[in-house]
Amino acid sequence: MIVRLFPWLPMLALAASASFASAQAQQASAPAFTPQDERIEDLPEGPGRDETFGLCTACHGYKLVSNQGMTRDRWDETMTWMTERHGMPDIQGADRDLILDYLAAHHPPKAPARGGGFRNPFAPQ
Repeated sequence: MIVRLFPWLPMLALAASASFASAQAQQASAPAFTPQDERIEDLPEGPGRDETFGLCTACHGYKLVSNQGMTRDRWDETMTWMTERHGMPDIQGADRDLILDYLAAHHPPKAPARGGGFRNPFAPQ
């Protein structure tokens, strides 16, 4: 009965579903963001820069590293955790020391904010 009153209704429904499917396909293929290339020259100079950049950026952006700020021991624990949990290559010996020295020197713990502010309850004290 409705189709008799509105003979164009099936065509409208078909056009709407095709339009919706097209929009979904475009949205699925478009990246949510445009990544920027990271360059090793953007990191602070020092022994271990190349090795650290290569190891870290194999899995994630270096900004994730530079925003952390940890002691050498915490960097060491983090590298062990990434090896065990995420399959990072097990770097040992002089190479590990070189990377840990670079991270500790250029990404040390940040000074606590004055006046309180947010404190992560899960962060080591």
